[in-house]
Order: sequence, then C-alpha cells, then structure tokens
Amino acid sequence: MTTLTTNPLAPLLDRLFNEDAASSPETSSAVADLSTEERARLMRSKTDYLDFYGRLKDFPLAVSRGTGTLLYMLARGSKARTIVEFGTSFGISTLHLAAALRDNGGGRLITSEFEPSKVARAKENLTVGGLVDLVEFREGDALLTLNVNLPETVDLLLLDGAKALYPEILDLVESRLRPGAFIVADNADHSPDYLERVRSPEQGYLSTPFGDDVELSMRIV
Repeated sequence: MTTLTTNPLAPLLDRLFNEDAASSPETSSAVADLSTEERARLMRSKTDYLDFYGRLKDFPLAVSRGTGTLLYMLARGSKARTIVEFGTSFGISTLHLAAALRDNGGGRLITSEFEPSKVARAKENLTVGGLVDLVEFREGDALLTLNVNLPETVDLLLLDGAKALYPEILDLVESRLRPGAFIVADNADHSPDYLERVRSPEQGYLSTPFGDDVELSMRIV
C-alpha cells in the first residue's frame, strides 16, 4: 500500500479529478471571446501569459491521472528528496509528488503559483491530503520566486505553468539538477524552444515524448 492509493489521499484525488473533468475552460466565458489563434498566441507569449492564466484562475488545469501516476512513480523510483514544481494550480500534481516524498521517507517540495486563490485552494487540498508539511508554497511570478533559495540539488522538476516560460524556468533550476534528475513538462508542444533544447543531447539531456501531452527528460551531465 502507498500514500497515493490509501486514505485520505485516494478519495481526495478521485474528487479532484472528477471536478476537473466537469470543468470546461474552453467553453467558459473567461476565454469565450478569444479566438483559437489568440489562445495559441497567449499560451506562447512571454509577456501576456499573466492575463491569459488569470482568466483561468477558477479552473484546475490539472495533469491527467496518467501523468499524476507517472510523477509519483518517477519520484518514488528515483528516491527523490527535493522537487521543484512550476505551476501549482489546485495542487493535484503537487499531491502526487508530495505523496512520493512521504513514501520516500520525507523531503521538500517547492511549488510556485502566481494566482493567490489557487495557492489557497492548493494549501487546503494538501492539508486534507495530509501532505502540507512537505510543501513550500511560493506565491508570485515564478521568474522571481524560483530565482532564490533553491536546494543545492534538485531530483525532479515539474513544468506545468505558463508554457512560454519553460526555458526560463529551466534556466533557473538547471544548475541544481543532479545527473539523472527528471524533468516532466506538461503540454510542452506549446514551447518549441524548450523542446529543441531538451531534445539536444549536447545540451545535457535525453528526452522523449510520453503519452499525448508530456515531454519526459533526464539530465545526463
């Protein structure tokens, strides 16, 4: 048995995934006035992302169940002790990663989210899940919050915030990534610059698409 598959976390995750499935940002009034082209532009913009994701502050924007399980398995299998997450949202991915830390015997998960209401929701969910003691929440723009006081060594990095910033967030964390550290990037197809970088072994990574919406990379130097 694992923290992931037992009370109180398992029923909490079932509820959160069901709520995520019932929400539909694509048809919401928050983005209804945006054309498909404008949504794509905003997702790839390095300057207008705050407005776009601010429109989606009431939606979980969660990883899939499969990605959540993958995160837990990677963190458990690598015996991770230090994890950095870009994009907390309601904390669904955070719960999976913190569960792995618990089952590894403890550790520290630093997670960054710019939307205050989402930080509050995530803290509530991590408290209900019994994992809040493992998590350090950093509220604000991740370009600032993840630019200071990172652990000397990072075992796993999850990128699931503004897609256009994936290269910049990797810049902030890269020097801390130990050889063999994993980087999981959700919806990385919206960040072609990031994909070009991690798919180039000369940049110090091995990388492969995983499923329909994840890029799984490993630091090799």
